[in-house]
Amino acid sequence: MTTPGQSPAPAGQPPIIINNNVAASAAVVGGYGMVRRRRQSFGLHCVLLMLTCGIGNVFYAMHISRWNRDRGL
Repeated sequence: MTTPGQSPAPAGQPPIIINNNVAASAAVVGGYGMVRRRRQSFGLHCVLLMLTCGIGNVFYAMHISRWNRDRGL
């Protein structure tokens, strides 16, 4: 209902609201509830260096890289 001096509301699409909030954009991109990128452990690398003379480090790094790549991270 309009008053005598007011024009009627235009029909069509509703106005577009842009939210420039970092938290909102992270939720859209997949920052919340998604699997996080797996990081390599410095301590485990040290243990592998002592136990496997460095060969275990290569396999551990390949495992972590493959895990991240398979999940698109």
